[in-house]
Amino acid sequence: SRETGLLKSWPEGGPKLLWRVEAMGRGYSGVVVSQGRVYTLGDLRTQDGERQFLICVDLATQKRLWTTPLGPAYGDGGPRCTPTVAGGRVYAMGPEGDLLCADARTGAAIWRKHMQRDFGGRMMSGWAYSESPLVDGDVVVVTPGGRDSLLVALNARTGDILWKTPTPAFGSQGSDGAGYSSAVIANAGGVKQYVQLVGRGLVGVNARDGRPLWTYSRMANGTANISTPIVAGDLVFASTAYGAGAALVRISATEAKEVSFLSSSEFQNHHGGMVLVNGYIYGGHGQNAGHPTCIELQSGRVVWKERGPGGGSAAVLFAEGNLYFRYEDGTVAL
Repeated sequence: SRETGLLKSWPEGGPKLLWRVEAMGRGYSGVVVSQGRVYTLGDLRTQDGERQFLICVDLATQKRLWTTPLGPAYGDGGPRCTPTVAGGRVYAMGPEGDLLCADARTGAAIWRKHMQRDFGGRMMSGWAYSESPLVDGDVVVVTPGGRDSLLVALNARTGDILWKTPTPAFGSQGSDGAGYSSAVIANAGGVKQYVQLVGRGLVGVNARDGRPLWTYSRMANGTANISTPIVAGDLVFASTAYGAGAALVRISATEAKEVSFLSSSEFQNHHGGMVLVNGYIYGGHGQNAGHPTCIELQSGRVVWKERGPGGGSAAVLFAEGNLYFRYEDGTVAL
């Protein structure tokens, strides 16, 4: 985060509460703030029962401005995608595979797609679609996980299909289908690539036509590959839990070569992701745990590891020189 003027330490009991909103619905989705508005997904009760909505709240007044139906309510805790805002539009994916592009000002639906019905998509396991769509200029990239559509690129304005990635050959690690990660952009070997963590491991595809360039599977597990990869130049760092671990690979236009590997006892990021700051990776370590950990990117060396004050996995954020960890039990730590 580029926010400044933040507290360097917190008083006992934590920072002062400025306001709270009760209108966000039920779910695991994060919030995104853009141009004075807050967007998220949530399951809300209606006259016809519970349904899933894209929700917009005014940041200044904390009043809900609009809700747009996304799909059916999801029984396992609700939606888990954080919407993406770009070019005056909001892109959001529901657990059942509903993809919505809506007007950021009014919430009016512009186009819709469905991961299974339109692309033959599948998840590697049963916790449903969780990715935040990647918007790259006029292109939206999502991960259906289908045999002929591992990743797809869509026209950001119309939803028209630009290309589909056939599932390439992977190693024996992991499971077929999409993972719970979000795609990121890399420029390596003179080729712009989209890098994604899917059920079988890491994959890089050509951003121009979706053609698979390379795969890497050692740090994949067969239950749930979750955290979004970290890209730094031609280096990619990725970690999963369930006894898998973490790997640093160097990518080119044709291959991914392993630089270093950490066992699951050294570092495994289950949920919550990681951040890269000045050559060091920070994230929570452990199965269903978020022990704050620092790893030197270039060497793969664990620099320090702490126990952590909260329970369960932890999401991490960096702002103005400090790290913020938010734990599953509600604890937020500076």
